[in-house]
Amino acid sequence: MRLLVTGGAGFIGSHFVRRLLTGAYPAFTGAEVVVLDKLTYAGRLENLAPVLGSPSLIFVHGDICDGPLVADLMDGSDMVVHFAAESHVDRSVADAAEFVRTNVLGTHTLLRAATDAAVDRFVYISTDEVYGSIDSGSWTEDAPLEPNSPYSASKASSDLLARSFHRTHGLPVIITRCSNNYGPHQFPEKLIPRFVTHLLNGTKVPLYGDGENVRDWLHVDDHCRGIALVAERGRPGEIYHIGGGTELSNRELTARLLDLLGVDWSMVEPVTDRKGHDRRYSLDISKISAELGYAPRVPFEEGLAQTVQWYVENRTLWSHSPPPELPVSDGASGAETARSRPLPAGRRPPRPWPAASA
Repeated sequence: MRLLVTGGAGFIGSHFVRRLLTGAYPAFTGAEVVVLDKLTYAGRLENLAPVLGSPSLIFVHGDICDGPLVADLMDGSDMVVHFAAESHVDRSVADAAEFVRTNVLGTHTLLRAATDAAVDRFVYISTDEVYGSIDSGSWTEDAPLEPNSPYSASKASSDLLARSFHRTHGLPVIITRCSNNYGPHQFPEKLIPRFVTHLLNGTKVPLYGDGENVRDWLHVDDHCRGIALVAERGRPGEIYHIGGGTELSNRELTARLLDLLGVDWSMVEPVTDRKGHDRRYSLDISKISAELGYAPRVPFEEGLAQTVQWYVENRTLWSHSPPPELPVSDGASGAETARSRPLPAGRRPPRPWPAASA
């Protein structure tokens, strides 16, 4: 089995690849993994360091918007797990162009190539932010999409594109939507790593508005385990929520981080709230629990403490020091390497595209 994993050098994607290649997901034992990553500021090869020497891993430095490269890598792939995305809300508010390019056009490039290559499964990783904000209760998978930021709008657009390729072309697409992730290796622009690294550097942390915005927190290991279950046994055409079961206001979370790092509220600086800041997110995970047996396993207090400790012990990985020299396949050479192995026996021929109509 060959998996094409986009964004596999980022926070969540690299965790999935590391866990898969170290035997955490028995259904994928012996699988070959081709990682396609642009290595933007948030994607780093160091995230894959423990498995870079694996004979089952091929790394390709490239862009999901590069149609010929994507088509080359898709040829011979059995499954796509699509993590690659621009994901920081504040940057999308400042300039949404790259979010539209990567999240919408890049996803379309992958969907088209996957359809041409007749892949067996296409797992698309999305977010709870596509739903907007919810005052009470939790969203089920059939809730309407009401995104409120350019980032979430770009992801909702991609969700609909993915759905359309399933309904129109028969591509076996499965969509997952997750709550807020945390854990080691997360780039310090998101709340938890930003606050931790600020406090470790003796810098005040910025708390938006009244701090009462509520998020459900999901450890990256639980998220990736849920993705693996969906990739193995999820039903094509379906959406599955993956949540962590720990809802906290930003103020409550800040208090826990202050306590773990031994500082007080004098290190918190209230700032003007973000434009269009969603008040509360909450996912109903009963579907994935009933169908696939998913439940979060990492207790939040334990996961948060371990995450803080990782940032304490790995300053060189988040303090913008020059990365070490690591082997990289680039562009066409990487694609050629990925194609050097024969297609699995019995692969279906590509689905024909319909002729243009007037």
